[in-house]
Amino acid sequence: MDIDRSPIGRFMNFMYYLIDGPVTFVREKIVEPNQQHYPYYHQIFRRVPGIETCATDDFCCKFEAQQQFIRDKMVDNEILSILRQRYEHCNHEDINQRGEAKCEAIYEYYKDAAAAWFSKYGDLGPQPDVKNAFMKQKHRMIWERRHGPIGSGMKEGDKYKIDEEH
Repeated sequence: MDIDRSPIGRFMNFMYYLIDGPVTFVREKIVEPNQQHYPYYHQIFRRVPGIETCATDDFCCKFEAQQQFIRDKMVDNEILSILRQRYEHCNHEDINQRGEAKCEAIYEYYKDAAAAWFSKYGDLGPQPDVKNAFMKQKHRMIWERRHGPIGSGMKEGDKYKIDEEH
């Protein structure tokens, strides 16, 4: 017995098209023509000016800079997480080859990304603020101008060098 010719089959088709018809019409005629095509699966936010361009009394600019900072931190956290997962996957892929050179490139890339993350977000506390991050960056740049890159020690003959006597 053909389902389309039976009264129950016709009733089921009628109910299906009664519910699905308006939904399909709205989707095809209204939603899809007005939908912008993004080649990404996530929402794209426009970049806002940094905190350094905000006036001291411009709270909207400061808020936008803070939100941009939070989004950037989440993206950087995800990048670090992916790099860490790739390294762990490489190590767990074959236990007998642990310590081989095949995972070293991934690990070096992860270490560089982790150092960059810490230089930007490290020591900011549990709720980092864009202003504090900007001040941290400014202080790091002043230190590097006076003493060289962080971790390389102080320059010889530097007038800002701490006396060993004290």
